[in-house]
Amino acid sequence: MYSRFLKRIIDILICIILLPILILLYATFGLLIKLEDGGPVLYKADRIGRDSKSFKMYKFRSMKVNAPTLLNADGSTYNAQDDPRVTKAGKFLRETSMDETPQILNVLKGDMSIIGPRASLSSVIDSYKSDEIDKMKVRPGITGYSQAYFRNGLSNRKKRLTDAWYANNVSFKLDVKIFFKTFITVLKKDDIYTNNIKNKEIK
Repeated sequence: MYSRFLKRIIDILICIILLPILILLYATFGLLIKLEDGGPVLYKADRIGRDSKSFKMYKFRSMKVNAPTLLNADGSTYNAQDDPRVTKAGKFLRETSMDETPQILNVLKGDMSIIGPRASLSSVIDSYKSDEIDKMKVRPGITGYSQAYFRNGLSNRKKRLTDAWYANNVSFKLDVKIFFKTFITVLKKDDIYTNNIKNKEIK
């Protein structure tokens, strides 16, 4: 009952409440992003959601225009504190997770949920193993179990397994815990960066 109907209703209500805040953030961060390099405010990323369907995920742009995509050997996104692709405004947005807030629009469209697994890169969908693919049973979230409790501190394999576990154990109680844990994790700034640029293999 919760995962099929109530979760979606709660998502819509929360997003409607948050829309004025998103408009204010767009005006503020949009100005900072534009002043730094004149590029677009939003970044639209190709992602895979529920039932492995593709969609465009919105984020505040945190990288320089036309920055190359870098992946780690395990298929995860490269993410380092001294990444030269990241703008000054983008570094702040990433460290505070404010770059994720435009995904409120994705939630309203039905592509995402407030709470759910991390949205997967379209390019790595074929690399999922049989015990990881259950992640695709539910909508991806702005935040989720792995982000709230581990942020970027898990290997890609463990993130996928954690997301699959969440998809098979969705409940209102679990979502409430994840929601409040997310704020604690963001404030503590733990495990923001996956990579050490000197010793992490990328491809």
